Amino acid sequence: MHKFMRAIGFSKLQDKKQLQALVTEVVLNADERKYTTKTDETAIGEFCKDFAKNIGIAVCGEFDDGDKFTFDYCYPYLRGTGISSTEDVTVERHAANESYAGVCDDIKVGVSLIFYLQDMISYIKAKNLGKLPVRGTTLTLSALSTQGMIMMPIMKNERQKQKTKKEMNNRNHLIAAARRGDEEAIETLTLEDMDMYTTISRKIRKEDVFSLVDTYFMPYGVECDQYSVLGEITDCHRTKNKLTGEEIYILTINCNELTFDVCINIIDLFGEPQIGRRFKGTIWMQGLINFPD
Repeated sequence: MHKFMRAIGFSKLQDKKQLQALVTEVVLNADERKYTTKTDETAIGEFCKDFAKNIGIAVCGEFDDGDKFTFDYCYPYLRGTGISSTEDVTVERHAANESYAGVCDDIKVGVSLIFYLQDMISYIKAKNLGKLPVRGTTLTLSALSTQGMIMMPIMKNERQKQKTKKEMNNRNHLIAAARRGDEEAIETLTLEDMDMYTTISRKIRKEDVFSLVDTYFMPYGVECDQYSVLGEITDCHRTKNKLTGEEIYILTINCNELTFDVCINIIDLFGEPQIGRRFKGTIWMQGLINFPD
């Protein structure tokens, strides 16, 4: 049973029998069907069915010589909105299944961003046609969460917001220069990190850590596409799983200048989300590569 099924409104899914019935429903009444062949001429297919707008389940598997579909695995998804990154993406296949992970080195995050690739069929088609690597792609990120809480924002005036934005832009330029081997940029970043550590160590004795840290983006657990995040809510709305009736929140999060949508079951979210407040939780990151026409 996929752990993040509850994030899209299937919190009462208990056993394999119920899951099999759900998989059958998706395959027979899919909203979207995609097919392609692998290098060994094996035909693979992906069936997607939405249970709310942009929220649903994808079922993946193979076809035999008699065109009989064999279920391999399924996963819940949230189709993101907007463009999260314009950096190039590297894709690698998972060892166990015909599924893929994407890696994006976006300087805004500070770590190599690893995500579960949603549209594997488009990637396999591009690979079969010998079009890889594709330059000029963009990335749309989204995430599912099974635990989260709402936190109040850090009060800032317009001058402080502009100062923070300027400092972030300067830091991004330094990181980009450091990646090119600029020794002066590396030294400046090292000194800034030491100053920041000293400042936080002094203030944390009297202040709460979340009044000092506005946002963060950190790897979580042992799986490389799961993260612990704290980010500002820039948009939020509530929707409902039309099969189970469970209510779901869709939050648009700005985390370290990286913008993406988060889907969470209302029963797993502590607090009332509003624009300007902050979301803190653990997420499973997904991504959709937008190939140029």
